[in-house]
Parts: sequence; C-alpha cells; structure tokens
Amino acid sequence: MTPDELRALCLSFNDAAEEFPFGPDASVFKVAGKMFALSRLDGDPLTVNLKCDPEIAVQLRAAHPEIAPGWHMNKRHWNTVTVSGTLPDRRLRELVEDSYDLVVAGLPRAVRLRLSRP
Repeated sequence: MTPDELRALCLSFNDAAEEFPFGPDASVFKVAGKMFALSRLDGDPLTVNLKCDPEIAVQLRAAHPEIAPGWHMNKRHWNTVTVSGTLPDRRLRELVEDSYDLVVAGLPRAVRLRLSRP
C-alpha cells in the first residue's frame, strides 16, 4: 500500500478528517475529533499507528513481525504497523477499519447515530 492509498483509505470512512496537530509531517486521521490513525506518510519505512483491542493487539504482535506496540502511544491500546508489503493490503485495511470502529464505538450515542446515517 502506498502513502496515497493509506491516506485515501483513512479518509474513506464516514466523517474522517486529516489534521496536522503535531506538525506538517504527521498526518492524524480523526473521526468526530478523535484520532484513529497516525502516520508520517513520507516516512521510510511507511508506518501507521492504529487503535486496537488490547487482547487482539497482543495476538497481532505475536503473529506478525510488522506489528509492534504503538510507538509514542499507549502500548496497550495502540499498534504500530510497518507497511512494507509483507502484511497483505487486505489485512491492513481491516486493521484501519477496526481502529476507526473502536473509536466510533467510544463516541457519544448521538454522534454514533449521526455517523451511521447514509
């Protein structure tokens, strides 16, 4: 997956927005003001921090060497995924979607209902 494809994926979710609160090099993808992905899209290698259920995070790290505890994040709830081509794009898409869904699940009910409308 290329940096442009990763950006497009993150922005494809309902109400997703890209912001730069940590400077122009760090893309922060948010839904309703809450972060679900963080990446230096010009990084080499390309990496992305994604929110994850703590139990699943441990399993993913054990099964995939390209998934590590979240760099500069709460390592219990965040993973850093190296986008090097060894992890299938389909799996990466699932991880980004799961991160988005976890953040949405933690939003107030009224916001969740607004996001679920077509």
